[in-house]
Amino acid sequence: MRVLSTNISQPRSIELQGKQFDTGIFKTPHSNALSLHSHGIKDDAVCDLKNHGGQHKAVYGFSFEHYDYWRKTLGKPTLSAGAFGENLTMSSLDEADICIGDQLHIGSAILEVSQPRVPCFKLGVALGDPRAPALFTRHQHTGVYFRVIAPGEVCNGDEAEIVHRHSAAVSVRNLFRACFDRSFKEAPAILSAAARVPQLAPEWQEKVRAALARNLG
Repeated sequence: MRVLSTNISQPRSIELQGKQFDTGIFKTPHSNALSLHSHGIKDDAVCDLKNHGGQHKAVYGFSFEHYDYWRKTLGKPTLSAGAFGENLTMSSLDEADICIGDQLHIGSAILEVSQPRVPCFKLGVALGDPRAPALFTRHQHTGVYFRVIAPGEVCNGDEAEIVHRHSAAVSVRNLFRACFDRSFKEAPAILSAAARVPQLAPEWQEKVRAALARNLG
C-alpha cells in the first residue's frame, strides 16, 4: 500500500432542501506533509463534530482502485483524489483484507483501523449525485477510518505497512456486510467475532449489538 494523495479541506457552506450546512467533505490534494494527531489532522476542516472527526474517525482512507468504478457508475470521468472526502487516497487499500484493530505504519505515524464508513447525504452533494450514498452502501467498498496510535507526519508517496494484524481477523468489508446486507449468510459469525474486538469504535459496537439482536430475534 502507498499514499498517492494527501487531502484536506476548508469549511464550505452548502444548501440542500432549503437548509444550510457547513461541511469539510470537499477535500483537495495537499502538497505538504499532513500532521496527524489523536483527534484528526492539522488544518483539516471537520464541521459536524457529532458525526465526523474525533478519536475514532481521526483519518479516513480510500482506495484509488475504487475510482474507476465510480467514474463509470456516476458518469464522471474527472473524479480525482479527495472526491470521497478522504484524507488519504491510497493504492491497494482493500477492505476485504484489512481488519478492525490492524495497525499501519505510514510516514512517521501509526494508525489503527477503527471502523468502516457509513455515508451520509453530504457524499451525494460532494459527488453531485443524490444516488451516491445508496450506491456507496450497495457497493460495500467503504474506505477505512483510522484512529491515530502514534502521532506523526504523512506525505504523498509514503508506504503503508501493516505492522500488527488483529487476531480476530474481522475485515472492514465483512463487518459492513454483516450490519447492512441481510443476505450475508456469514453475518452471525462475523458479528459475534466483532463484538469481542475492543478496538472497534463505540458507534460500531452499538451497531454490532443491534445487528446481533436482530439475528437472534
